[in-house]
Amino acid sequence: MGIYLMFSNLTDEGRRTVKVRPERIREVNKEIEKMGVKVLAQYAVLGPYDFINVLEAPDNDTISRVSVELGSRGTVQLMTLPAHSIDDFINIMKK
Repeated sequence: MGIYLMFSNLTDEGRRTVKVRPERIREVNKEIEKMGVKVLAQYAVLGPYDFINVLEAPDNDTISRVSVELGSRGTVQLMTLPAHSIDDFINIMKK
């Protein structure tokens, strides 16, 4: 399983939805988990992004499917990055 960081910005429509139904965020998390991706942590943040999610997925194909599915709804714009733990990164560099 790989770790991915998903940075998201709500669109105008997404902001309206969250304002009226903030619990929609948890509903989307359940949808993500049904697609085979686990939400490890989720933060609402200040700055250039609205949310940062730490996700665990079996592979790039699965996380790509989630990213396209969520982005196609028109309520959020996403940037998803694969992440390595520092220990894994050190081992990769030693090869």
